Amino acid sequence: MTNDLIRIYTQTQQGKEWLARYRDCSPVFACILGFTDTCLIPGISAAGRTIEDRKYTAVADAEFLYYGTEKKPQYPLPPLIAGASPVLITRAVVEEFNIPIYLFNAGLPQPPAVPVIDLGGSPARCLSHANAMELAMVHNLLEQGLLWGDRLANKIQKGYLVLGECVVGGTTTALAILTGLGINAVGKVNSSHPVCNHAQKWAVVQAGLEKMREHRSNKQLTTNHFISPTPLHPSTPTPLIDPLQLVAAVGDPMQVVAAGMAIALSRSCGVMLAGGTQMLAVYALTSAIAQAYNLPWHPEAVVIGTTRWVAEDPTGGTVDLAQLVGEHSIKLGGAPPPLLATQLSFANSVYPQLQAYEQGFVKEGLGAGGACIAAHLTYDRQQHQLLKAIEAQLKGLFQLYSSVV
Repeated sequence: MTNDLIRIYTQTQQGKEWLARYRDCSPVFACILGFTDTCLIPGISAAGRTIEDRKYTAVADAEFLYYGTEKKPQYPLPPLIAGASPVLITRAVVEEFNIPIYLFNAGLPQPPAVPVIDLGGSPARCLSHANAMELAMVHNLLEQGLLWGDRLANKIQKGYLVLGECVVGGTTTALAILTGLGINAVGKVNSSHPVCNHAQKWAVVQAGLEKMREHRSNKQLTTNHFISPTPLHPSTPTPLIDPLQLVAAVGDPMQVVAAGMAIALSRSCGVMLAGGTQMLAVYALTSAIAQAYNLPWHPEAVVIGTTRWVAEDPTGGTVDLAQLVGEHSIKLGGAPPPLLATQLSFANSVYPQLQAYEQGFVKEGLGAGGACIAAHLTYDRQQHQLLKAIEAQLKGLFQLYSSVV
């Protein structure tokens, strides 16, 4: 029933059933844009060559996703350390099949130069300070996610939504959320670097979680979770806090919006959380929020969709992490998520910017993996057809930028 270019890495039967159910359904694409000052830490991310570049990655990607090469950009795509933005992949798919796009601003430093739905959020502060966002804003973003999940579900009806994200530094906030929920994610997350900077990410997360515990101890807050009196250690992660308080302390604005959308959408349609580490964290957060706040949802309607560059990243542990997230979800009365990945390859591309993906750079972003899975599933696009469409986007980008200069 499935295209050879879609591989199921975990929960095979559940994944096959999801693919079979939505094979003939037209997708809708949504992307949640957010920002965290965590990305300003030197070397933490390769999604932008410099710190200044990373401030504009999300708005530039959103603009290209919406307009492609049709319009001179207000925010040109920032140069990367190596490779090309994954938005080229997503744009190739949504343009070819005229897939409806919804863009959500969950909290950006500057408004994108495209039509977006503003959710009233703000950029997150660096997670190392354990006061990333105000708790009231996190509650509001959850409500917005639930609201827009219902609205999108009414448009989609029995089809499926591909839900992407753009948050530079988001794999580090993902590690913080996963660890705070008690999932041993250390050494298993991914990165836009060819070799994941696990030690740097863990040092930042450790600082944030330790400070969060200090804040809670000072306020003498009580929760239903046991707070370990011993220092955090990768081998002994412990649930620390109510999930929304956790997001407020060490998360980013995209995460809670995506969780709310997934909860609401799952009640009536399919959901593909399009991303790797970040969307596994969103799935775990969704399970925790649904359980903590008694929100009904249907986890069997939700899958994780990414690229093989993420799923098979030798410097991460995506499959193991998906299994741990599944175990966490089961404990909370949910179900483990199938991990799907497009088998798209750039090995034969004529462009070195795309070949860089095969060397471990970039890997994923802007729902690229999920968009490709939709192209395989609904439109039966093969490797050579997708590669041709993506290369056409890159060629058009070069022509556009040369005309701008």
